[in-house]
Amino acid sequence: MKLDVKNAAGSAVSPIDVDDAVFGIEPNAAVVHQALVAQLAARRAGSANTKTRGEVRGSTHKTRRQKGLGTSRQGGIRSPLHKGGGVVFGPKPHSFVQKLPKQMRRLAIRSVLSSRQADQRLLVVDSLGMTEPSTKAVVGLLKNLGVERSALIVTGAPDRTAHLSARNVDGARVLPADTLNVGDMLSHHTVVLTVDAVRRIEALWGGERATKRLAAVPVEA
Repeated sequence: MKLDVKNAAGSAVSPIDVDDAVFGIEPNAAVVHQALVAQLAARRAGSANTKTRGEVRGSTHKTRRQKGLGTSRQGGIRSPLHKGGGVVFGPKPHSFVQKLPKQMRRLAIRSVLSSRQADQRLLVVDSLGMTEPSTKAVVGLLKNLGVERSALIVTGAPDRTAHLSARNVDGARVLPADTLNVGDMLSHHTVVLTVDAVRRIEALWGGERATKRLAAVPVEA
């Protein structure tokens, strides 16, 4: 399939051929949802901690005798029945990480890219056209492309100039293609890719890596 390409001024330039396995598949909503849940779960600190009756301070001496008082049977003051006592089945520090198969992670990314393309919410530019940090340049770029809502700008390689330029633009974020993820794509209305980003995305999630789990990761030249 072909994708239309624009320059930083918003004018159309020559379209490019792209991999159908990355930008033209039938999106798998179930896999996208599972990948998003796993990504959000991995952000959790998992540091909540409560003390059991064996960890709180206090005597283990029985508070009153077992029988003869007409009251309930009680143990030490560290019992969960007492104020300040231990907590039964309370949270303990643990990891919330959910592991997904490689093929599912790759399918999720390809599904979101294909969905954005089908909804005409994926734009391609030949280059960002920035040689030095400039918030004004990013605002102008998005305006020229017709982006009115939040935008995720994806570059082929890490671009510090673009990152510094977009960090003060409300709703805009810059990521290199290698760190593209489901969460960021779904949290932004429009995805803006440079031509270099498109090629890097095809190398990472297209070709053999779209069908083979053990396909080698391409190394950038």
